[in-house]
Amino acid sequence: MSDLTEPLPDEPALLKALIAALQAENAKISATLRAHDQLIQTLRLRIAKLKKQVFGQSSEKIEREIEQLELALEDLLIATAESETGAADDGQDDNVSEPSAGGDAADRPSRRRPRVSDGTPRERQELDPGSCCPDCGGDLHVVGEDVSEMLDLISAQLKVVQIARLKKSCRRCERMVQLPAPSRPIPGSMAGAGLLAHILVAKFDDHLPLYRQNEIFARMGADIPDSTLVDWCGRAMKVLQPLIDRIDAVVMASDLLHADDTSIRVLDRSLRDKGLGKGVKKGRIWAYVRDQRPWAGAAPPGVTYRFAPDWKEGHVLKHLGQSSGILQADAYKGYAKLYDPGADGAARFREAACWAHLRRDFHDAWTLTKSEIAREALDRIGALYDIERNISGQSADVRLAARRAHTRPKVEAFRVWAEQQLTRIPGKSDLAKAFRYALSRWRSFCLFLEDGRVAIDNNPAERALRPIGLGRKNWLFAGADTGAETLARAMTLIETAKMNGLDPQTYLADILGRIHDHKINRLDDLLPWNWSSRAAPQAEAA
Repeated sequence: MSDLTEPLPDEPALLKALIAALQAENAKISATLRAHDQLIQTLRLRIAKLKKQVFGQSSEKIEREIEQLELALEDLLIATAESETGAADDGQDDNVSEPSAGGDAADRPSRRRPRVSDGTPRERQELDPGSCCPDCGGDLHVVGEDVSEMLDLISAQLKVVQIARLKKSCRRCERMVQLPAPSRPIPGSMAGAGLLAHILVAKFDDHLPLYRQNEIFARMGADIPDSTLVDWCGRAMKVLQPLIDRIDAVVMASDLLHADDTSIRVLDRSLRDKGLGKGVKKGRIWAYVRDQRPWAGAAPPGVTYRFAPDWKEGHVLKHLGQSSGILQADAYKGYAKLYDPGADGAARFREAACWAHLRRDFHDAWTLTKSEIAREALDRIGALYDIERNISGQSADVRLAARRAHTRPKVEAFRVWAEQQLTRIPGKSDLAKAFRYALSRWRSFCLFLEDGRVAIDNNPAERALRPIGLGRKNWLFAGADTGAETLARAMTLIETAKMNGLDPQTYLADILGRIHDHKINRLDDLLPWNWSSRAAPQAEAA
């Protein structure tokens, strides 16, 4: 780009030449940005289409393609931002920026101002023009101020905490007095609680492999071998195991659970030794969620994760062997035996189906065929969700009354309409399959009309599995079954902390620093929904 800080020529011919050059350069930039915009829109449409396919028959190949396309889209967006002129306007610029060259700004995603919590430290820098007027020398007095903000980062810094235990002797009886050494998160290790919490959250929540953490710590001045980081993670997880077990027990004791699962690639050296493929197999991670917030229930939210080496129904039957009540899940056949009546005629679980899952089937049909019937199905289901939005967070009784008055007639009308459509459309079409899926499990789809606690869909469990999807973008596979089991346990603690509004790193740092000195019969005090930092009482006392 031409340097506009240079003095402009006085001759008209040279000025015209300069203007022509700038116009040509601007046209080139505009063409590049338009091409970027078109490619960005193409990638977004492709990603959206692939995501809809994943909700049908899950495919690892499709998931990997989505991940690669999202990375390509991110690179394109960065390149586009780099090409644009002017600063991004997030409501804090001191000067108004000019519109960007090229492309239609209305087609691009808006730049939202970053949200910063009130607890974030703030540093005030005052620019004072002085006490004297620069023109006449008169006294200046304050009439107001203009305040703008910048978001900056204070780099993380390691520190070595030296614990000096003074030895003192009594001059009268010659007794030696020295305070005992404080307990450490990992006995015999120099890893502090804050450092261990950072490593665990970085690995299991931010999905940052340990070898990358090793490189980061080296830049910070500490060479921590990979083997040491591995040992610290393993021993820290062992320290936290009683809490994880307690969360698991509390969640699984709930009489209303959300359940869902997703695939995870697991390293299996035995397969490679036998010459079978690349030594990687596909395991599953299940998430079981207790979340009473939508109906103002008293129990705090929580989630527990379980790993299984395959998708056999025996794993689910074992996971839920001591549980009962209502299970909201998809149509995975492994749950079927849980809904069958027992010897006493009662089933262990009542099934609650997911309207969001059904809606996706109709959405897929509408996307592919533009069927008016699929469009009407989407509108009818959307009307149910409109009612749900208005009663979210209300008590179970209020929700049930609203559903009986407003939702039940719409649901019954949907059933009658669905039966009519099946007589008019090809029986082997995807649309017919969607209708049959709903009607064959109609009692399960209507359970939320009988109990105000039951949700209209299984979105809480699906949200709980999103971190696994994010993790797959950062690691190719888990290290054998034991590595996947460790991942499941770590996520149980971290994700439950997040569901209860906690910063998982702050929470883990406090827990690791005090758990060895905590009474075992008061372990529940350290659960995420009961936890209060030791710093809070100290601050109140000060």
